Amino acid sequence: MTPSHRIVPVDLGARSYQVRIGPGLIAAAPAHLAPLLARPRVAIVTDETVAAVHLPALTAALDAAGIAADALALPAGEATKSWDHLGRTVDWLLGQRIERRDIVIALGGGVIGDLAGFAAAILRRGVRFVQMPTTLLAQVDSSVGGKTGVNSAHGKNLIGAFHQPSLVLADTDALATLPDRDFRAGYGEVVKYGLLGDAGFFAWLEANGPRLRTDGCALLHAVAHSVAMKAGIVARDETEQGERALLNLGHTFGHALESATGYSDRLLHGEGVAIGCALAFDLSARLGLCPQEDPSRVGAHLAAMGMPARLADIAGALPDDAALIAAMGQDKKVVDGRLRLILARGIGDAFVTGAVGRDDIAAVLAASR
Repeated sequence: MTPSHRIVPVDLGARSYQVRIGPGLIAAAPAHLAPLLARPRVAIVTDETVAAVHLPALTAALDAAGIAADALALPAGEATKSWDHLGRTVDWLLGQRIERRDIVIALGGGVIGDLAGFAAAILRRGVRFVQMPTTLLAQVDSSVGGKTGVNSAHGKNLIGAFHQPSLVLADTDALATLPDRDFRAGYGEVVKYGLLGDAGFFAWLEANGPRLRTDGCALLHAVAHSVAMKAGIVARDETEQGERALLNLGHTFGHALESATGYSDRLLHGEGVAIGCALAFDLSARLGLCPQEDPSRVGAHLAAMGMPARLADIAGALPDDAALIAAMGQDKKVVDGRLRLILARGIGDAFVTGAVGRDDIAAVLAASR
């Protein structure tokens, strides 16, 4: 790897793998894939938007290296994370005669990574796969750690499996093709890392966040630092029995808001996470857990990045507070019917608690409207 690239190991014993981050990795993919291939062929799962931009470069590079590749391009968008598209993907992979020793490549954002990873997990009881994330959100979060799955009418990511990739290739050049809104949405997951466990990183983001789109070195640092934080947590708590739950800071609120907006373009996942982080700090301050100035600092930074921070920033009508709290009750972190939230004692100091009254949650939701 060149000095402009970073390698972050994910230490999981026999299932350890590397996250390789930097420019040009799509074109260079064959060299990184070759050691994993039992035979010179791969199956690529992507979406129609990503296929138009990045698939030709990947297939050309594979072809030049003598690696055969077939691709399935699914519709873009959160609605693709469904039983129907999962079934379509598995049937396609079986039709391609993909074997357990083969590699499935997930080329795209978090939706494709989650869906293709879940398809690989259940195909022949487990086929290897490689994540090639093309969005900021996927590069810093969803491509790392082995969480795969699809959504249900009952909530987001309620159907899935832990299935670790064999390799993650995060080509930072791909981020230049993202619309501004999608890039900012991905930033919601970047800022989350500073808020949950690294106050110094949050301060760095306050100073450098606005230039990530134009400064490749700053972008590489932000992605690599985020991935390193996640990799460390995953290595210590792979299946979310404890510490890994901290990575869901903002997500219990955010997932409920995504459900309330129909998993549509009204609210992107990273935007929901940003609002959820702001609400978590609002709630923490209301409960006297963190300094009163912290929610203002969080909100000010999100605003400086052009990101939503309040329910009022979501276009259109939302369900009432009771309905939103009911949606939060479908969160995977619920234990014995009790809602568990990630709150904070301060910026960089998050923790999990089940001792939050619904009246307090309703109060911060109402204030955010």
